[in-house]
Amino acid sequence: MSDAPEVSRPVITPVRVVIALCLVAPFVAMLWVSSYAKVEPTFIGIPFFYWYQMLWVLISTALTMIAYKLWQRDQRARKAEQAQGGATR
Repeated sequence: MSDAPEVSRPVITPVRVVIALCLVAPFVAMLWVSSYAKVEPTFIGIPFFYWYQMLWVLISTALTMIAYKLWQRDQRARKAEQAQGGATR
């Protein structure tokens, strides 16, 4: 039995890239102020500047929830992979 480190899955995976995009997208959308710094179009009398930001509150919530669920699934898969690898030795 050797003490060599186990070869595991790569740290950067497609799922983790999607997680990162879900978490970064709201920041990019809100920091790019010139894209929404206008009055028109209004929505039920609310200027675009305000309703766009409020819409991103909902979008951010959904994206964070998706990222969290993907992270949980990724962690479960890694733990199962480790347990499976440990059981075969």
